[in-house]
Amino acid sequence: MPIDADDIEGFGQLTGEAVVEISKLVEAAQENVARLCGAFVPIAPAAVTAITGLIHHTVRGVTRAVDCAVKGARGGRFTNRRDAMSSSPLRETIVAAVNGVIGDHLAASGNPLAIRMSVRYNGRPLKLEKEALRASIPDAGSKLLVLVHGLCRNDLQWARQDFDYGSALARDLGYTPVYLHYNSGLHISENGQAFSDLLAALVRQWPAKVRELAILGHSAGGLVSRSACHYATAADQEWQHYLQHLIFVGTPHHGAPLERWGNLVNVGLELSLFSAPYSRIAKIRSAGITDLRYGYLRHEDWRGRDRFAHSPDVRAPLPLPPGVRCYAIAAVSGKRGGSRGKAGGDGIVPLDSALGRHPNPAMALRFAGPRQWIGYEMNHWDLLCHPAVYERIRRWLKKPG
Repeated sequence: MPIDADDIEGFGQLTGEAVVEISKLVEAAQENVARLCGAFVPIAPAAVTAITGLIHHTVRGVTRAVDCAVKGARGGRFTNRRDAMSSSPLRETIVAAVNGVIGDHLAASGNPLAIRMSVRYNGRPLKLEKEALRASIPDAGSKLLVLVHGLCRNDLQWARQDFDYGSALARDLGYTPVYLHYNSGLHISENGQAFSDLLAALVRQWPAKVRELAILGHSAGGLVSRSACHYATAADQEWQHYLQHLIFVGTPHHGAPLERWGNLVNVGLELSLFSAPYSRIAKIRSAGITDLRYGYLRHEDWRGRDRFAHSPDVRAPLPLPPGVRCYAIAAVSGKRGGSRGKAGGDGIVPLDSALGRHPNPAMALRFAGPRQWIGYEMNHWDLLCHPAVYERIRRWLKKPG
């Protein structure tokens, strides 16, 4: 099997960056200890700083040299995956997870592992030109379905045990499913705006006349979809006029507590001289993750703010897109009628957040009663492939209510 140059360079670059950052972290911790010792031995800070500085400078220099050597080797016996090989599901899973955690850094540093947004079909990106789409999807119909994955996921992970909602809806209701593939570590609003532009091209070049567009978003994918609707309205893009159904599956409309807890850990680490250097570790998490603190959908929700600082919810109300049938599916880990699991919802997204409920009426998303559904004894990942969830989606799309 040929070795992929992009992967060698991408993971090599990450490894080098990790060594450098760990070196900086250890050096900062050592300097803080030296400052404390300086209260008793005045010469200690200068001595420790000189010695550790030399050591860590050497470590970082060697690491950068190795990184340059790896990049230089690209011209040799390595191949480029995009030109010479197809990707495996395992690689796709790993790369999607890495993008979810540090995808903004990958994009900013030019790392070849950074995922570029695309629409995919059978795991392969589609060229958004009419003839190319017709060749890739000969039976493309007028009912278009776009499935949008969540944080750290990819388009292939909709399929579990040889079943996925897209192929089932194609079989049962005649939809043509395509799948969004994107870097989930970028800001939700950045992905939302890019998704809106991509949908404009997709609908414009679709080989059949589009009569109906439906979007199905799982977890953060639902937030990206809402953000896309916002930017489509702002730019008056034509695709929004075809959108009839928007289905949210386990979407944290008002955020997820795991990110809020992560933020508190970050703030707590910075309170102590000894733990402050380790706050760098907590700050590794991507913009896509920190946006989940409250469910930021627009650029103005985060621009000009320190995303790691502790702050209240600063979002302005953003209602569901008008004229679109919007549906919310939530899960509870406990049994129907029981109290266990209701507060925590599906283990990641609280029930109220998934259903758009909010103590401030202006912030609440007003899903109609028949357009809400709760699955019991399910977790967040069960929502991706569960017969009861599929049946609810199928009924909604078959007989819109």
